[in-house]
Amino acid sequence: MAGLTHSCEALVLRHVAYGEADRIVSLLTAEFGLQKGFAKSARKSRKRFGPNLEPFTQLIIYWREGRGQFWSLQDTELLNSRNGLRSELRRLALASYGVELVELLVEEGQPQPEIFELLCAFLDYLNDGGDGDSGRLLLELRLVYLLGYIPHLLHCSECLRIFADEPIRFAADRGGSLCLQCARGAGISVALGTLGSLARTLKVSHRRFAGFRFGQLTLREGEAILSQVLNSVLPREPKALKFL
Repeated sequence: MAGLTHSCEALVLRHVAYGEADRIVSLLTAEFGLQKGFAKSARKSRKRFGPNLEPFTQLIIYWREGRGQFWSLQDTELLNSRNGLRSELRRLALASYGVELVELLVEEGQPQPEIFELLCAFLDYLNDGGDGDSGRLLLELRLVYLLGYIPHLLHCSECLRIFADEPIRFAADRGGSLCLQCARGAGISVALGTLGSLARTLKVSHRRFAGFRFGQLTLREGEAILSQVLNSVLPREPKALKFL
């Protein structure tokens, strides 16, 4: 119903100016997935929205059905401003990258409770001063897992043989890990220890970031693996990568 006010928890992803005083706000919610809201006079009047529509802010949002695809935003209740993300450039860039990844990978309007929890946990981790490299690897891996893009890790994607102590190749366009016989020179070389570390993290809650510390080999090879996977499913390269 057009006149009924709804409410839900939301995460502000970004906003753009519209006209002289309004804003269009991109939101992620658990119940309604990605949504866009129209905040009338948000740039002129600070009384209704204040700083609550800044990126990375978590809030209760009150909205009505608007015209077309936009919610008509009525009011907000602040839950978490995450001001710590703005205190250091790399932390801010990583937060922006995480938000952009979700926007590029998630379909608008589809309920995404686990993705909502994952992104909020990632931003909390960065806000609290967590290790950016480990956090990024965990976010990317869990995103492709939750969205169904996870490649084969601990067995050959073609012959399905479980790996022992042997050389392994990885090629996302061929399903993931490959034994040397199946690879026939394709892909990149990766260590079984790296693949094991990645597989083990998927057995832990997607909301847990604290306590993970990956070695330099795992970080380097993990980044190469996830880069291949993401490049195969993303519509374009995230702009935030230029800052990273």
